[in-house]
Amino acid sequence: MQPPKILIAPQILIALCSYNGADWLAGQLDSIAAQDHANWALWISDDGSTDDTRSLIAAFQARHPGRDIRLIEGPRQGGTQNFLSLICHPELPIGPQTHLALCDQDDIWLPEKLSRALALLQAQPDASRPLIYGGQSRHIDEAGRVIGSSRRPRGQVTLQNAVVQNMVSGHSLVLNPAALALARAAGRPAGIGFQDWWLSLLVLACGGRAVIDQTEVLLYRQHGGNVMGAPQGGHAAKQRLRQMAEGRYRAWIAANLAGLAAVADRLTPEATQIIESLAQAKGGLARLRAFHRLGIRRQSGRGTALLYTACLLGWA
Repeated sequence: MQPPKILIAPQILIALCSYNGADWLAGQLDSIAAQDHANWALWISDDGSTDDTRSLIAAFQARHPGRDIRLIEGPRQGGTQNFLSLICHPELPIGPQTHLALCDQDDIWLPEKLSRALALLQAQPDASRPLIYGGQSRHIDEAGRVIGSSRRPRGQVTLQNAVVQNMVSGHSLVLNPAALALARAAGRPAGIGFQDWWLSLLVLACGGRAVIDQTEVLLYRQHGGNVMGAPQGGHAAKQRLRQMAEGRYRAWIAANLAGLAAVADRLTPEATQIIESLAQAKGGLARLRAFHRLGIRRQSGRGTALLYTACLLGWA
């Protein structure tokens, strides 16, 4: 029997969640190995794959014997809980300077993806505060052909944006050490719709900031199995409208705000006021007035108009 690995806290811990990703996973793993920042470890939480995902991971481990590459069992409660479970794993090799990068199984990282995130986060004047990094992506189809690019934020990402809109895509997301500690303290709230939306709201509600990189740092693959594809286009708009009408969007907002209760002592007064006010404004005109009074809005004027209409309909 081989002796257990001695785990040394890396500068960047990559958290990858997998589920039947054999068609795309090899390309993503190779792009991780090709990063120009070498001080990383990779932990993979597999949620019960029945294809060749696990054998691909085992082969990657064998090709990189000096790396801390760990495969663990996911909770089998969906992708979001798989990510949150991995972030909160008690044995993660985390040191005082460890950053955490979320990783999707079907993308391809450009070589400077990690180094850019680390450099930008460490260069911030308030780098001791919780910070969350988000970069841009080039969209590709199943064959790897470029079909578009991500939509840049129109301005600074605010807490008021984060209540109703995710502006930090999970496939590019990196948490600095303070944000990682915060995420682990908050745990795994029930009902969270999307781990990236939750993490960005959590950071902003606790006095942190979003650091948005305008550079494309990865290839974001669009295919039939995406949990949530790119937000542009008519199909995406119809999907989001259906989610609103079915009550899912309002439920996600409620779950995100309820999840903040685990770190209530760390919330800013502004975040506490938002939670308390929205708990009282249940729907319709009262909800609309609360959103307007609190400055809750989406980044575009058109998006805000649709949001306020959704309030009146009881969808937000």
